[in-house]
Amino acid sequence: MKRILPIIAVAAVLVLGTGCDAFRRLAGRPTSAEIEAMRVERALAQEAMHQARIDSLKKVEKQLADSLAILDSLRQMNGTILNPSKMGGLFTTKLDSRYYIVVGAMKQRANAEKLLKEVQSKGYVATLISFRNGFNAVGICRTDNLNQAFLSLKKVKEEPFCPPDVWILVNE
Repeated sequence: MKRILPIIAVAAVLVLGTGCDAFRRLAGRPTSAEIEAMRVERALAQEAMHQARIDSLKKVEKQLADSLAILDSLRQMNGTILNPSKMGGLFTTKLDSRYYIVVGAMKQRANAEKLLKEVQSKGYVATLISFRNGFNAVGICRTDNLNQAFLSLKKVKEEPFCPPDVWILVNE
């Protein structure tokens, strides 16, 4: 009997395997191969997350570079971009888009309404924008994209109703 017990123990070790993995399996714990697979899976998930962040940053970087190029082109055209706060802020007008091409700003509301009708007769969708400083502006070509606003500005500058001091309003 004393000889059989060591033989059974050796046979059990050979059948179950050697090392810590055998004891881990017996205890219901993950083996070293399973632990390594989980580590690799976690590393791949982290790498994918970091790559998504890098891609997002590259996208923002490209948008900034494009915006700077547009602003440079606008400066070369002697164009202007103004925020409503530079004119005392908006009075009662709620603007739906970020950028508007302003083709005129007048103290007399009747003059602004006249320009509004003229612009609308040329096929543009126009908005009357009231500022706290008393000026009423006529905005057209509303968009949320700076590049589109710049292209619209170039197009509008060719219109007969367009004054030389046309500018882009940035609604922030």
